[in-house]
Amino acid sequence: MITSSQMRAARALLGIDQRTLARLAGVSVPTIQRMEASAGNVRGVVGSLTRVVDALEAAGVELIGDNAASPAGGRGVRFRTGSGT
Repeated sequence: MITSSQMRAARALLGIDQRTLARLAGVSVPTIQRMEASAGNVRGVVGSLTRVVDALEAAGVELIGDNAASPAGGRGVRFRTGSGT
């Protein structure tokens, strides 16, 4: 699961716009817009959502789930070890 807030934060962390994420994920810009407009967890076609998550992870972002190991707890995003600046 990914929330719309995580998706926007991941794009911001990577410094990419919706068009770039759509290209990386192989989905349309309106698909990204709909996903980011979701309240809470992103809803949509599972295949499209999987491609977006895979694209974010391939770009070096780690999505942190509710119960994932994180010192502060909660959801979030961060660069993967060895990625980013």
